[in-house]
Amino acid sequence: MAGARAVRTANESDSSRRLYDRIGDFLVDQRLDADPANYAFAYHLLADPDGPLARAVHALTDGGVRLTRRDIETLGCDVQPVPNGKGAKEKADGLVAQTQMQVEGFQDMVTAIRAETEDFGRNLAASAEAISRSTDGNGAIAIGEVARITAAMIERVHSAEARLESATREASELRQKLEEARDNARRDPLTDLPNRRALEEAYAAQAAAGTGICLAVCDVDHFKSVNDRFGHAVGDRVLKAIAEALSQTCTGHLVARYGGEEFAVLFTGVDLEAARATLDTARVTVATKRYRLRESDAPLGEITFSAGLAPAKAGEGLSTVFHRADRLLYAAKTAGRNCLQVG
Repeated sequence: MAGARAVRTANESDSSRRLYDRIGDFLVDQRLDADPANYAFAYHLLADPDGPLARAVHALTDGGVRLTRRDIETLGCDVQPVPNGKGAKEKADGLVAQTQMQVEGFQDMVTAIRAETEDFGRNLAASAEAISRSTDGNGAIAIGEVARITAAMIERVHSAEARLESATREASELRQKLEEARDNARRDPLTDLPNRRALEEAYAAQAAAGTGICLAVCDVDHFKSVNDRFGHAVGDRVLKAIAEALSQTCTGHLVARYGGEEFAVLFTGVDLEAARATLDTARVTVATKRYRLRESDAPLGEITFSAGLAPAKAGEGLSTVFHRADRLLYAAKTAGRNCLQVG
C-alpha cells in the first residue's frame, strides 16, 4: 500500500513537473514575462490543451504570431488559475450573470415603486374622504395627516430616485463592458483590424442590402522566410505595416485579418475595376516601402503581397466568393508573386 502511494505520488510529481516545464517553455517561446498573470494564463492554457482557451490561442497564433499582453487581457485570463482552462468562459458567464442581475434588480425596483405608489394613493384617497366628511375642527387634523403621508411619500420618491440613479450608472458601466467584449470578439488583437467573424457579419449585411460587393484575398509573399530569418517579433511588425497600408489605401471599405499572414478586403459600392485600382495602389505602396530592422536599422528586404479579387454574384455566400478569390490568389502566386489576379 505504501509502495503504491509512493508510485502515485511520484507520478503526480512528474506530471506537475512536466506541466511546470511546459509553462516555462511557453512563456519563453512567446517572450512573455514570468509574472503571475502570464503564469496563470499559461496554466489555464496548458492544463486543458483541448479546451476553448487553447482553441482561441491557436487561432490567434496561427501563422507564427506571438501573443501580446493585450491578447491575454482580451481572453480574460488575468485572474487566479482555474482548473480545466475555464477562465475565458467564466469571464463571459460573469458578464451574462451581471446583466441578469441588472434586469432582475430593475424589475424588483419597479415593483417596489409601484407598490409604494399604490399605498400612497390609497392613503391619500382615505385622507381626502376624511376631509370631505369632517367639520372645520377635524378638517385641520385630516389635512395634517395628508401632509404627513405626502412627506413620507416624497422621502420614498427621493430614495427610489437615488436607487434608480445608482442602478442606471451600473447598467451604463455594464453596457460598456459588453460593448468592449463584443468588439474584442470581432477584432484581431495584433493588427487591430476586424477579424474573420466581423468580415462574415459585414458580408452578410451588405449582401442582404443588395449592395455590390467585390472581395479581395491578400497573402504576404514569403512570410515564413521573414519569420525564419528575423523572428516572429519582426514578422508581427510586417503584418502590422501591411494592415496599416491596406487600411489607409482602402479607406471606406472593410479590411480584415483573415488569419495568419492572410488579409481580406470587402469592397462595397464600387465596380470591379475601381476595386482593382484601389487594391493595386495598396500593393505598390507596400512593395515600394523600404523596411528596416528596428534594432539595427539593417534593411529587411522587399516585402510584397499577392492578391486575388472577385466580384460577388447575387445570392452567393461569403465562402463561395472567398473560394473564387482564393483561387485567383493562388494564380497570382504562381505568376511570380507581388501581383493581383482579377476574375
